[in-house]
Amino acid sequence: MIFTETELPGAFLVDLERHGDERGFFARTWCADEFAEHGLPDRLVQASVSFNALAGTLRGLHWQVPPHAEVKLVRVTAGAVWDVLVDLRPGSPTHARHVGVRLDARGRRAVWIPKGFAHGFVTLDDATEVAYQMTERHAPQAARGARYDDPAFGIDWPREPAVISPRDLAWPAFTPAPDPAARP
Repeated sequence: MIFTETELPGAFLVDLERHGDERGFFARTWCADEFAEHGLPDRLVQASVSFNALAGTLRGLHWQVPPHAEVKLVRVTAGAVWDVLVDLRPGSPTHARHVGVRLDARGRRAVWIPKGFAHGFVTLDDATEVAYQMTERHAPQAARGARYDDPAFGIDWPREPAVISPRDLAWPAFTPAPDPAARP
């Protein structure tokens, strides 16, 4: 696997290292040792999938708070998305900044989303499927969210969302947590 850190420290793009021949190719999508070599958690406890029938479906922005904060490895297995990560870590030099990246089944790229980040995407194709692997189990009581169009983030989505859940539309405006390093 090829790990490329984004401009948000701790968030990585993970590309396949393909070994090909006349049959096609073989590539590893997960190896605890390789993730550990990059200082990343090497234990996954849950995997999930979301199927999105229509292009323009938006999911997010979501995260879980401690003690259920999770790391996610996200990959598109059919179709394509514009995937967005927002750094919500108090005291981070990139706090409230975001990164957007196209993930699609053809490229097979994944994104590694650290604890303390919000995550969301908009589908670019009909019949898009997104696979997630997480370091923590889903804990509904720890689920949080922010609106996809919150001006605090200034995300320029590549297309206007057409399908959004009532829950995702109802998230409140983002309020940054106090910086623990700040002195009164």
